[in-house]
This record gives sequence, C-alpha cells and structure tokens, in this order.
Amino acid sequence: MDNARSFLRGSMRAADTPKALRTGTLRRVLVFSRQHRGRLVWFLALTVLSAVLTVTTPLLAGRVVDAIVAGSSTSTVVWLAVVIAALAVVAAGLGVAERWQSARIGEGLIYDLRRAVFEHVQRMPVAFFTRTRTGALVSRLNNDVLGAQRAFTSTLAGLVTNVIQLVLSLAVMMTLSWQVTALALVLLPVFVLPARRMGRRMADLQREAAGLSAAMNTQMTERFSAPGATLVKLFGRPDAESADFAERAGRVRDIGVRTAMATRWFMTGLQLVSALAQALVYGLGGYLALRGELAPGTVVALALLLTRLYTPLTALANARVDMMTALVSFERVFEVLDLRPMIEERPDPVALPPGPVSVEFADVRFGYPAAEKVSLASLEEVAVLDRRGGVEVLHGVSFTAEPGEMVALVGSSGAGKSTIATLVPRLYDVDSGAVRLSGVDVRELSFASLREAVGVVTQDGHLFHDTIRANLAYACPSAGDDELWDALRGARLDALIASLPDGLDTVVGERGYRLSGGERQRLTIARLLLAQPRVVILDEATAHLDSSSEAAVQAALADALRGRTALVIAHRLSTIRAADKILVVEDGRIVEQGTHDDLLAADARYAELYRTQFAEDAAA
Repeated sequence: MDNARSFLRGSMRAADTPKALRTGTLRRVLVFSRQHRGRLVWFLALTVLSAVLTVTTPLLAGRVVDAIVAGSSTSTVVWLAVVIAALAVVAAGLGVAERWQSARIGEGLIYDLRRAVFEHVQRMPVAFFTRTRTGALVSRLNNDVLGAQRAFTSTLAGLVTNVIQLVLSLAVMMTLSWQVTALALVLLPVFVLPARRMGRRMADLQREAAGLSAAMNTQMTERFSAPGATLVKLFGRPDAESADFAERAGRVRDIGVRTAMATRWFMTGLQLVSALAQALVYGLGGYLALRGELAPGTVVALALLLTRLYTPLTALANARVDMMTALVSFERVFEVLDLRPMIEERPDPVALPPGPVSVEFADVRFGYPAAEKVSLASLEEVAVLDRRGGVEVLHGVSFTAEPGEMVALVGSSGAGKSTIATLVPRLYDVDSGAVRLSGVDVRELSFASLREAVGVVTQDGHLFHDTIRANLAYACPSAGDDELWDALRGARLDALIASLPDGLDTVVGERGYRLSGGERQRLTIARLLLAQPRVVILDEATAHLDSSSEAAVQAALADALRGRTALVIAHRLSTIRAADKILVVEDGRIVEQGTHDDLLAADARYAELYRTQFAEDAAA
C-alpha cells in the first residue's frame, strides 16, 4: 500500500498548492535541469524497463498455472520459474541502478539549488537581512529545495512508471478478458473518491500540526539562544514557558493520534476495496474458466494484474497535485533568485590606488529602500509588504576626511551618523551625490578593493560560534599564528587568550557570549588589525562598555587608528576630543564642524551636547 500512502501525502499537500503558477516556471525548471539531462535519460530508460517487468511477471505466473493444469512437463514449469526468478533478479538490479541515478540527480539538484540560493543571498543588501526572518530564508534552502528535488526523482519517476504500468496492464487485461477488466474498473470510484476526501481531512490536520510545530520551533530558537535564555531567567518565567510549550506539544500529540487513526481507517478501507475487486475477478474469472471461456492461468494473471492497475490509477489521479507541489517548490526557490541585489559590482571595476586614503562625501542624499525593492512578503511572513521607505534621511551631506585624519561624527540618536558610516563600505548606495575614496566613487571600485580598504567595528561586533582562530582568520585567511598573536597583542588581548586552556582554538560560543563585552569588542578590533584596512570606521565601539573595559578598548583603538583615515561615531564626547575634525549631525544634515575647542568656543549645538553630557557624568 505504499502508493496509497503516497496518494494520501499528495492529497494532503493539495490544500497548500496554489491554483496557478507563474508563466515560465516549467521552462525555467527545464533550463535549470539541463546539466542533468544525460542522467535523466538513463533514469527514465531504467524506469520504463522496470515498469515493463512489473507487467510481465503476472503473465508468466499465469503460464505456470496453465502448465500445471494442462499437465505439461516438469521442465516447462521449471523453466518458467527460472525465467520469473531471472526477471526478479533483473528487476532488483534495475531498481538499484534506478535508485543510483535518482540519487545522483536528486542530490546534484539539491547541491545546485542550494549553492545558487546561498551565493545569491550573499549578494543581497543589508536591508534584505534586516527585514527577512532567518527561519523563512533557511526554509527555502531546505524544505523548498527538497520539494523541488522530488520533481525529478519521486514525481517524475512515479509519473512515467505509473503511465507505462497502467497502459500495459490495461492493454493486457483487456486482451485476456474485457468482461473481467470492465467489472474490475466498476469499483474504481469507490477506491479513488474516499481517498480525495480523506486527503482534504488529513491536510487540515497536517496544516494545524505544521503551524503548531512552527510555533514550537520559534519558541525553542528564541528561548535557547543566550539572550533569550537570559531574559527568561531574569524575569522568572521558566514555568510559564514550559507550560506554554507543553500545551502546543500536547496539541501536536493529539493531532498525531488522530492522524494515525484516520490513516489506519483509510488504509483498512483501501485494503477492503482491493480485496473486493480481487474477489470479483476471481468470481467472474472462475465462472468463465469453469465454462471453458478462460484458462485458469488467465484468471490468476488477471488477479495479479489488478494490483498493477489500481495502484497506478490512484497515483495518477493525484499526479497533478504532486507535480504542482514540486513546481511550487521550484517557484519559491526562483522567487528568491529573482530578487535583484541592489548593490552590484560594475562589469569593469577599478582598483583603489595604493597609499593613504581620503574619504569624501559630495552632496550625498539617501533614503532607506522600500521593502518591495529588497524583500518578499513570504520571507517576512506577512500578507503585504510594508510600503514605507524611500524617505530621504540624509540631505546634502558634504565633508572630507584627509588621509590619516580622524573625523568624528556626533549628534542626537537617529540623526543619521550610522547611516553615513554605512555608505563608505557600500552597504547601501547613495540616491544622489557621491562617496569617494581617494577621489574614486565607491560604486566604481571592485568589491575586493573596497573590502580590503575599509574596516568597520560596530558597538555589537559579531562573532561566529567558532574558535578564536577562525573568527580572527575570517579577516585574513592566509594569516599564520604569529600574525594572529600580533593582532591580539595590538588589541590588548594576548595575555587573556594565552591563559585559556585551548588558546586560539577556544570556541567563543554563540555570538561570542563566552567572552565578556569588552573581550568581544577587543577581539573584533584584533580582527580589524589583522585585516590592516586603510580606512577605519568605528560605530560607537565603546558605547556599552564599563570604564575598565572602555579603557582597554580605547588603548587598542589607538593602535587600530594610527596612520589610518578614521570615521568615529562617538556617544561619549570625551573620547573624540583629539579628533582632527568633529562633525555635528542633526536631522540628516551637518550643522557644525570644527575641532573640539573651536566648537566649544562657538557655543552652539556641540557645546550644548557637551555640557549636557558633562552634567550627566558629574551627577553619576
């Protein structure tokens, strides 16, 4: 009854299958699979041979019965048995070869799709990742890719096998006895219609279970992360969390029991209908055999062929659903691949000239892109994308940081300081104006040249769940241990790492949570020193550190900035007194610029910010 189970699964998926696909999806599938066409030809050839053998065996079994009834020689029966055995061996070999080709095609397709999606997503702008739910994106790389793979293994093979098996079985049965064949087909609606109805019922149960499972996965992902687990413990809600999880898990359990029983009742019904159909075949066939109108072996052959008839009929009744489901998976993968990256390298990029680098903003205007330009509603798990966006947040920003200068950006929260910083490494592109490095527009530079020139340290520098060595070497894969230790020494972190039992091979944990805030920040600075960029951007790198950690980080930053052009976004104004130039940013505009002393003497916005912060520090 494996095909009956497949029929049920297909019916369950039908509820989630859209009525129509985008035009051109099938054509794109064929184009994408072109590199596997050689294996596909072999796979289909093996499938056809397997289908032919499936129909041949019942005919030989009928010949054996006829030979026995007719009192034929022993050698005839033995030879027929040998042929049946030989066909069984051949069928087994074909099955292995078919599975080998199927696996090669399926796994190759999974590899191609996953690589294509992963490479494409890596090219997407930061705005894409700020909007997309990670779980939804990962699902495209897993569930949808596997669904697409089924189109070339399970669905395609099943379609070809069932069509050939159905045509051959029906043709042979009609040749043997059209009366018995017609009677056997009378029960077909009793066999198929309940399956469709049960499929809809099972789809409802599976949809509810899928929703609950997704909710449990979300709860586990959030609560098992270091920040989530800390929040749960701080607010003392582990019992409530456990009860909430247990309630969802209990509903999934109950649905599982109901699904198991519904499946069992359905399978029992199918077995009963199949048995009734065989009874009719034996009854009418036996009657005709007793009257001398059919040979006994023919009755046996018809009974065996009946299973080869009902099985493909039920599977083909659901072939459209299976094919549509597989195509939908392809469409969901293509949907991601069709998102055009907003930041693209020019066909003829230029390299940044050697030597110290200047940074220039020339009448820069910028607004964050609307969701429809960078995201998909299905990836955000919303019905309609947020239509906000495109509002200008930087209004004609112009300034220059000369080679080796330290330029500080200060101002109120939300004034646009971090936005300015993101435009230098080209995380976003300006709407008008230009950002230039040593006179070259960043949009004209190669990605490699830009990444080598610009290094960034943010206030929450990210670390992968990997070793210290791997996190450092991410900036310079070719670096040896001596270079790693030099970078750690420059970040004032060498003594700590040397004291760890595993040294450079110490795993830092998720997002580096096994290290303190100051240690994580100094490790990101060490990574920056290893990269040796010519332009350094510090985005409030010490904003959330205590005094002792800040002092250590500031000492490390002094080495990181020496001889490099720097843009420093500062929360504590005391840390940027020595800046060559201070830019005061308010509402997306530069309202003041000058040295610390000049701006204090001007007694305008900077002086106001400084006095306010000085009073707060004194009060603390």
